Amino acid sequence: MEPMHKRSWAGRYERLRGVVTRAVGSRRARADHWSFLFGGIAAYSCVVLVATGVFLAVFFDPDMTHVTYNGSYVPLRGVPVSKAYASTLQISFDVRGGLLMRQMHHWAALIFIAAVCLQLLRMFFTGAFRRPRGLNWLIWVSLLLLGMAAGLTGTILPDDMLSGGSLGLLQGVLQSIPVIGTRLTFSLFGGDIPGEVIIPRFYWLHVLFVPAVMVGLLIARGRLVRRHGHTRFPGAADPYGAGSGMAPAGRRAGQEVALFFAVCGVLAFLGTTAQVNPIWQYGPYEPGAISAGSVPGWYMGFLDGAIRIMPGWELTVAGHPITLAVLVPALFVPGAFFTVLAAYPMIERRLTGDQGLHHVLDRPRDAATRTAVGAAGITFYGLLWAAAANDQIAYQFHLSLYGVTWFFRLAVFAGPLLAYAITQRICLSLTYRERQEVVHGHETGRIVMSPDGAYREVIEPAPADGRDQAMIG
Repeated sequence: MEPMHKRSWAGRYERLRGVVTRAVGSRRARADHWSFLFGGIAAYSCVVLVATGVFLAVFFDPDMTHVTYNGSYVPLRGVPVSKAYASTLQISFDVRGGLLMRQMHHWAALIFIAAVCLQLLRMFFTGAFRRPRGLNWLIWVSLLLLGMAAGLTGTILPDDMLSGGSLGLLQGVLQSIPVIGTRLTFSLFGGDIPGEVIIPRFYWLHVLFVPAVMVGLLIARGRLVRRHGHTRFPGAADPYGAGSGMAPAGRRAGQEVALFFAVCGVLAFLGTTAQVNPIWQYGPYEPGAISAGSVPGWYMGFLDGAIRIMPGWELTVAGHPITLAVLVPALFVPGAFFTVLAAYPMIERRLTGDQGLHHVLDRPRDAATRTAVGAAGITFYGLLWAAAANDQIAYQFHLSLYGVTWFFRLAVFAGPLLAYAITQRICLSLTYRERQEVVHGHETGRIVMSPDGAYREVIEPAPADGRDQAMIG
């Protein structure tokens, strides 16, 4: 027989190991749901962005000095262009794999911002921003702003007609700032506009500062996930349970590798088959000119739409003109929107008084007010985004441009309120129906006759896990 003290220590060791195993398992477990992939897609798109950006940086020359183009693209031979534009053409036509890298880089930027937006929506509607994950929410909001900054600066670098439109918009926004707008503009452009320093300055911002901060935030986000663990939906089974036959770390690593190669494959496919940003068709930038149909990236469409539908108001205060037609839609509206977005966890915590820790996600219908606020925000953003195409809408549907513009002016106020009311009512109705099914059972629609000749509908009890297994919707 073993001594008693050995058996007691062995028992204590087994109990301790079981507690640790359950704790680690609960921290690493997460629901096996497609909405959890958005964060990984954003991270791996960032990896592709950095890798392709390093390749492009080897050949790109961020110089605005004008030279005569004598490269492979025949229609532009003999045309005076900047070195930045000429080097971009060289990457596209003379460097082996250069055009593929350019297009993959562009598509990776678009998908990165889209994945960050979807990740924020998933976190908002399920309450994943609540304690202890408030910092995680701020990281994703910061990544959205950095992605937009990276997209804007990257669009300006080739010095084509499309980038010239972005420069003109940037100049107008800066000059609309009261008192300091003109000084700030000349300081950024280095004197005359466009000058010869704006692209070199944006180049270092684009290739060094913004990527470094983005990578740092993604690393910080990974550490926060390891510290707090993954959230999960109510009743979601642990995919790494005892019957999985594979260690959690190994299975998770396999899923991440598969997701990484899937993201790379999709970006390579898009870069090969879907043309994006063909600067040789736009031509080199000429100050005072802009190509027809020029529009910003989809993620900046809300800013363009806000400027288009804003009335041409202008005030004079102490002898200084204040152009509200640009200042309000370009600075106040996005500033207020992103401030509220970043501060929303604190706002909800203050209004509801909920100071607890939350590791289980909400279904959108169970948080009717929050879901309605999210629907109102999406409606506001979507209407501004659609307003960026007010001229195309008027042309395609043979409508008055004046009438379309006024429709959007009214809709940006009425639309969010209507979306809030409808969404809240839908959520409350869904939860009410579920409560009724729990109490009274589920109506099957099947009619049976009893032995005494009476007819009745078959009522089945609501499944015990029906509420828990429902994901989003």
